[in-house]
Amino acid sequence: MRFVSPNCSDLYEPNIEMKQFPDGDDYVRLVDLKADGPVFLLHRLYPEQDKALMQAVLMLRTLKEKGYRTALVAPYLPYSRQDKIFKEGEAKSAEYVCEMLKWAGADRLITFDCHFMKKAGEAEYGGLKIASLSMGAELIERAKGKFGDGFEIVSPDLGASYLVERSGGKSMEKVRGEYQEGGEAYRRIEGIRADFEIKGKDVLILDDMISTGSTMIRAAETLKQKGAKKIAFAATHGFFLKDSLQKLGALGDVFVSDSVPSPVSEVSIKRKVESLVGI
Repeated sequence: MRFVSPNCSDLYEPNIEMKQFPDGDDYVRLVDLKADGPVFLLHRLYPEQDKALMQAVLMLRTLKEKGYRTALVAPYLPYSRQDKIFKEGEAKSAEYVCEMLKWAGADRLITFDCHFMKKAGEAEYGGLKIASLSMGAELIERAKGKFGDGFEIVSPDLGASYLVERSGGKSMEKVRGEYQEGGEAYRRIEGIRADFEIKGKDVLILDDMISTGSTMIRAAETLKQKGAKKIAFAATHGFFLKDSLQKLGALGDVFVSDSVPSPVSEVSIKRKVESLVGI
């Protein structure tokens, strides 16, 4: 049995009713609770992650109280950046969110290119079983339609190296500084190194996510300095905050999956969802 949130209507027909009370609180109703066996709940947790997480808690708890075992299919897991403590007193948000989803009733989380796992496969974190599927191969295949076969695949930092390794790709090394002053939690990029030859080659820069685009832009600048020709940018999750899509588009082709719908979502997660959950 599957339940589909309205925020996944581009993938499947929704069968969950969502409204808001006048004060802004969420109202959710799971229609036709007559499932036999395991349940799959398909719900995006981004954008509006705080609201979407609350909706997930309400739905998971409702299913748990009805006695169902539920796998939450959430294409992107928010708060996954902070899985380490850099300064005393910081919240380890990745772990806390996983603990919350487990408490609410998620027996398993199915997601794509989970940021803190840095690999595809199965893991347990915050007491929650996680299956992280990768869109790396699909994004590389899409790039072949743009470049042909003669291009290099590069990850902009070591954390995303697993996305390119199977295809013989190379990884750059990113060095970050301390958090900047002000209201935005951002660690400045101090440098990106590429210890390999790239002169005269077309390049696909592949990462798990594009947020503000700063990593991709610095990577492209470094590769251009080393003689790279045409550059394209790809990622599983494309947030494109601020004016990053326009900036990247000025440097090369940009495409992502539809884990987060965007104007450049050219690769769909749908087939992998179906293969795993039997929809």
